Amino acid sequence: MTAGQLHLAAVPPGADPAGPGAGDPAGVGTGALWTGAGAGSRVAFASFERLAGAAERGLFDFLLLDEEPPLPEHRGRPHELDPVGGPEPVAVLAALAGVTTRLGLAATVDAAAAEPYDLARRLATLDHVSEGRAGWRVAAGAGHRFGGPPDPYGRAAELVLAAGRLWDSWSPGGAPRPFVHRGRHFDIAGEFGLPRSPQGHPVVIRSGESERARELAAASADVLLVRHAPPGPARARYADVKRRLAAYGRGPGDLKVMSRITVVLGDTAAAAQERAAGIRRQLIGPRHALYAVERIWGTDLSGYDPDGPLPRSEPRARDRRTRALAARWRALAEEKGLSLRETVIEASGRQSFVGTPGTVAADLHRYAEEGAADGFLLVPQLPAGGLEEFVDRVVPLLQERSAFRTEYRGRTLRSHLGVPGGTTDETEERNR
Repeated sequence: MTAGQLHLAAVPPGADPAGPGAGDPAGVGTGALWTGAGAGSRVAFASFERLAGAAERGLFDFLLLDEEPPLPEHRGRPHELDPVGGPEPVAVLAALAGVTTRLGLAATVDAAAAEPYDLARRLATLDHVSEGRAGWRVAAGAGHRFGGPPDPYGRAAELVLAAGRLWDSWSPGGAPRPFVHRGRHFDIAGEFGLPRSPQGHPVVIRSGESERARELAAASADVLLVRHAPPGPARARYADVKRRLAAYGRGPGDLKVMSRITVVLGDTAAAAQERAAGIRRQLIGPRHALYAVERIWGTDLSGYDPDGPLPRSEPRARDRRTRALAARWRALAEEKGLSLRETVIEASGRQSFVGTPGTVAADLHRYAEEGAADGFLLVPQLPAGGLEEFVDRVVPLLQERSAFRTEYRGRTLRSHLGVPGGTTDETEERNR
C-alpha cells in the first residue's frame, strides 16, 4: 500500500453486502438496531443525508446502499425479527448527489431482476447528476425473491457486459450509434437514449468468497467486497485475487479488495471491550437468540426460556458442520456457565476491531500494509453516531500515519479508487 492509499467506504447500519461474517455462523439478525432510542428512521431521507455527510467529511471513497433484503423464512413462515422494506437505492443516491460533492454513490443491483437498458439508463443518469460518482454492486444471488435464473452468475456477468455496450454506444463526438447485444440471457438492439456519462462506465463492485466470485471480480470488477478474516487467511485470499488479474490483462491496482468490518471504540481497551459486549447484547435479544439456536438445532423453541440452558437434545441436522457448531456452542456454554442467549451473544457477531482510536487506527493500517486488503467497508453497528465517531476519532489518526488522504484529489469515484475506466470490448475479451 502506498502512502495515503488506504480506501474506506460505508454502508448503512446493519447492511451486510459481503455476507455474514465467519463469527456469525448462525446468521443472527440485526433487527434490534432500529428499535432503541435515537435509532431514527430507516427510510427518511434525513437518515441517508446524515450518513452521506459523515462519509464525505471523512473523505470516504463511496457510500453503498443495498436493495431491500428478502424476508427470510423460518419454520415455514416469514421471520419477522429483522427489518424489511426500504427505498429504492438509485433514487436515494440521486437525491444525495445534490447534497454531496465528492463522495462516491453506489447502489446494489439485483442482477436476477434487472434488465440492461433500464439499468444502464438509471446508472448513467446517476453518473451524470453526480458528475461522475456512480457505482453499482452486482448481486448475483439475490434473485430467489423472483424465482431466480438457472445461472445467476452467468446472467450477472452478461448484465455487466450488456450495460457496458449500451454506455459505449455513443460516439466520442456525442452522437448515438446503434447497439446490438445477443447473448444467452439478453437479446437487445436499438439506440441508447443518454450520452456517455462522466466516468463512461460507473464503477463495478462485486462481493463474494467463492472461486466463481473471485474469477468474475478479476475479469470485470473494480472493487471486490469480502468478509473480514484474520490476517493470515486474508493475505492468502488477497494474493489469490490479485494473481488472477494478469489472465485478463489487468494490473494489481485495477481491482481493490475491501474487507467488511465493524469497529467499536473506547477510551481504554477495557472500556472498548465492555462497550462491544454491550452492543452484542443489544443486537441479540431473546427472540434473536432463540432463532439462532433453532436454526442450528432444527428444533421448535418457541416456548423455550432464552435465559435457560441450551437444548439437551442433539441437533436434528445431519451435516457435520452444523453438528460441530452445536458441539462448540455446548462446550462454550458449559465452560462459562452461559444461558442460551448468553451463548449466542458470546459466539456470534464478534466485532472486527475493538480498542482505543489509536490501536484501531494502527491495526487497520497494519492489516492493509501487510497485504490483507486495500481498504475497508465500514458497517456501523449503531444507527445513531456510529460512522461519525469513526470519522472524528480514527480517520485523523490514519491521516497522521500517512495511510489515508487528507483531501479528495479528483472528482470521480474512479479517481478516488485509482482504477481505470474500461470499454465493453475489453470487458468482453476478459470474460472469454
